[in-house]
Amino acid sequence: MRNSVRYGLGVVLLTGSALVAGACGREAAEGAAAAQPGGGGQRGAGGGPGGPGGGGFGGGGFRPPMAVELGKPTTGDISAELNIVGNLIGATTVDVVPRTAGRLVSVNVKLGDRVGRGQLLAKIEDQEVNEQVKQAEASHQVAQATIRQREADLKFAEVNLERSKSLFARQLLPQQSLDDAEARHSAAVAQLDLARAQFSQAQARLEELRINLGNTNITSPVNGFVGRRNVDPGAWASNQTPVVSVVDISSVRLVANVVEKDLRLVNVGDPARVEVDAFPGETFRGRIARVAPVLDPTTRTAEIEIEVPNRDFRLKPGMYARMGVTIESRTGTTLVPKSAVVDYDSKRGVFTMTADNKAKFVPLETGIEDATRVEVRGGLTTTDTLITSGASSLRENDTLVVAGQGGQGGRRGPGAPGGAPKGQEPSKTEGQERGRGAAGGAAPKRPETRPGQ
Repeated sequence: MRNSVRYGLGVVLLTGSALVAGACGREAAEGAAAAQPGGGGQRGAGGGPGGPGGGGFGGGGFRPPMAVELGKPTTGDISAELNIVGNLIGATTVDVVPRTAGRLVSVNVKLGDRVGRGQLLAKIEDQEVNEQVKQAEASHQVAQATIRQREADLKFAEVNLERSKSLFARQLLPQQSLDDAEARHSAAVAQLDLARAQFSQAQARLEELRINLGNTNITSPVNGFVGRRNVDPGAWASNQTPVVSVVDISSVRLVANVVEKDLRLVNVGDPARVEVDAFPGETFRGRIARVAPVLDPTTRTAEIEIEVPNRDFRLKPGMYARMGVTIESRTGTTLVPKSAVVDYDSKRGVFTMTADNKAKFVPLETGIEDATRVEVRGGLTTTDTLITSGASSLRENDTLVVAGQGGQGGRRGPGAPGGAPKGQEPSKTEGQERGRGAAGGAAPKRPETRPGQ
């Protein structure tokens, strides 16, 4: 019986100790929470920790002041350009092939050599053709001698015919003899004509063989440079295998394709600027020389050619090039930086700064654009102050702070980013009052002394 009573009293005492310890733990946790700045354990109306004074932006749409840079519109000149890419090719590129087949005796040029028109590039064996030429020359001389002989025969026949006519007129020669003299004269004329025809034939054959002999000399058809050498001495050459390739680069052409919508903007004779990666920052001047009259039905593009003088031979065929053509220009117009122009509320314009440091959106009528500037045709004057940097993140009526004019010494002014708006002070919450002793260094509140302790 005593053991049961003692066991029951022990259970009661243990339960009471647990309850007291739990209550003390809750009070300690509440006191620690109250000691935190902006405490209270609740979120403010703005959704940030610590209530209205806890630094949250709030659900009421509060936006911190925005740091921006200011500027003014300027007056100047601006041009719009059409930019196209393509490859450079030489003014003339020729694959030199022999006109007659044969074994190469020599190749007189190497890769990169500069050659002139008519310069000997290679030589084909010509012994056989030389012999044929000699035979043709002999036949030509025989034909010349035959003509001289036929001319003498004709002269003799003419004299004989005149004599026969004189004798016949005096009735000293019969008609038969006169007829014979006339026949011999006609035969002499025919023989002379035949000799002359044979002479022409021999002369033509001789010229043909001389041409064949000349064809054994492979010469350059244009001025330029040897771009490729395909064969070496001893190889068999034919008109199917180019011996060398000669390219004229005294001027080069940029071949590019223009899309259908831009074709109306380019015209033959328009000046153009060409840039290549081999010479960064350098511009070469040229002009549009040709525009294709038809479009490729597959790509809907037309081919154009831009001629660029290349007197110092710096530009090489095959280089990747970019072309710029001025398609429109304006002088003395109002210009704004391209970074200041934004799209806001389905409109295009700029943000300006009002007298009370607020952002105001101004729609614009824009014109020509280049890489850094935009032409303004209406909606803005050169006296307006506009936002040149930071405009893309602005909204109407945002509070503005000019970059570089914020508070000093680590303290933020009334309009500095991250602080509360001007005229609005952070409110103190119940949690902050309870925790001021812990946060501000005051002595913590003494617990009450319960009776009997």
